[in-house]
Amino acid sequence: MGYGSISPSNAQSLAADAQSLGNLKMEAGKNTPASIKETAKQFESLFMRELIKSMREATMKSGMLDSAGGDLGTDLLDQQFAVQMSGQPGGLSDMIALQLTRQMAGTTKDATAGAAGQSASPVGTTKFTKAATTSAPSTSAVGKTARAPTEGQSNFVQQHSDVAGEVEKATGIPASFMLGQAGHETGWGKFEIKHKGGASSHNLFGIKAGAGWTGKVAEVTTTEFVDGVATKKLAKFRAYDTYADAFKDYARMITESPRYAKAKAMSQTGGTAQSFASGLQQAGYATDPNYAAKLSRAINTTLQIRRAQA
Repeated sequence: MGYGSISPSNAQSLAADAQSLGNLKMEAGKNTPASIKETAKQFESLFMRELIKSMREATMKSGMLDSAGGDLGTDLLDQQFAVQMSGQPGGLSDMIALQLTRQMAGTTKDATAGAAGQSASPVGTTKFTKAATTSAPSTSAVGKTARAPTEGQSNFVQQHSDVAGEVEKATGIPASFMLGQAGHETGWGKFEIKHKGGASSHNLFGIKAGAGWTGKVAEVTTTEFVDGVATKKLAKFRAYDTYADAFKDYARMITESPRYAKAKAMSQTGGTAQSFASGLQQAGYATDPNYAAKLSRAINTTLQIRRAQA
């Protein structure tokens, strides 16, 4: 049943085939309150119809009065029920309309920010521009919208952007990749590794002090995952005099250690945040089994912040 475009005259119709769903998508794309509201109502109607259909199919039939004509009549009646139950204040259609509105606004904002980021080139390199355009946060088809960065996240990125930019120029590792990882490791500066007296270790990347480390150390209790189980352990971490030293040491480790060769390649050849994060997890940078997913989200948040600050 194709109904063409949505209008007040066919507001009681129900989208029930591919053509009608295509029309709904086109209408929603107009990004007007009326079209979004009507689209949401139509999708709710479709959902309600399928729900009623499932309920009827789960009900046993006697078989005495069953017929093709009866089935058709029942189907038409179900459609009317679905339409009548849809569009109620506070119902599913309101939630769908709200999500569509956010999705449209987010898509427009991302497109504008992306264009601004390409023209401004915040760190002055083509590698960053490529990473920013391929790793930008997006709104998925199932309606998950990226969260807006917090003030604390924005302040953290702004605080360390200059140093990260300098290290990027020297090593080729995108500043946003480093800033995102530093933000993830420290809770955007809230949970930095500190010495017993409370002084900062300036360790933004959670790098431990192994046998080959001859510099300062900070000994703290940390969470490690052993066979998938979170376990508290006392561990020694590297300590630095400045945050700049932390960025330089991290970049040196990524670029010089064969262990992180894959992550290095992803960072220096325009790889995405996801590919870089996956490379680090596969190399054993952290024991958290969800580290790559968490890190890629943090990097995407950083990319979003840096575009806004450019």
